[in-house]
Amino acid sequence: MNTPVILFAEDEAVLGKLVKEAMEGQAYIVHWAKNGIDALRSFKEVRPDICVLDVMMPGTDGFTLARQIRNIDEDIPILFLTARSQTADVIKGFTSGGNDYLKKPFSLDELFLRINELLKRKRITVKDTPKEVLTIGNYSFYMQSQTLVHGNDKIKLSHKESELLKELILNKNELVDRKQVLIKLWGDDTIFNARNMDVYITKLRKHLSQDPTLSILNVRGFGFKLVQDLF
Repeated sequence: MNTPVILFAEDEAVLGKLVKEAMEGQAYIVHWAKNGIDALRSFKEVRPDICVLDVMMPGTDGFTLARQIRNIDEDIPILFLTARSQTADVIKGFTSGGNDYLKKPFSLDELFLRINELLKRKRITVKDTPKEVLTIGNYSFYMQSQTLVHGNDKIKLSHKESELLKELILNKNELVDRKQVLIKLWGDDTIFNARNMDVYITKLRKHLSQDPTLSILNVRGFGFKLVQDLF
């Protein structure tokens, strides 16, 4: 397996040097950027396996940087490092494209645990055969290529979008338990991952909006239901 490459964005010199050296001690290849502008430039040049981003940085803050990165790569794991832990900040982090959130001060052991978990999830591949296609309404979902087709329109989905859509289609008109899906796709059911899943549900609603018979219902406190109204 290739050595993982990390884009590490942190403007605080002492902390940045300490964390970079610790990451390299874990056999990662680390590209350290001291502000958001340099981090985006480095991302485009290096195309890392994971991004570890400080939120409060000069030039471009971590949330803005994450959105810029997401416009380039929908699937790369993004871990935020921040002293801000208010619920509004957490929600903003996940809606900007983050996968996980680590509050400062943090232990290096916890940092490596989060990084390894995100990398492990990234390596998970869909084990479908090329001919496996799911249909829902006027859409065809090609699971292996992670493509949703409606007429002449083809929508390339991210891995998380694909896995979540598959769960909904396979359980059409049935409740998809929120907690079970969080544990299955995200590894746990923390509020951070729950907010992240809500973002993906919103994306799927938009993708399926061309068929008025389809809707994804939020069964508050329990989960979601993909419903097809044939009348």
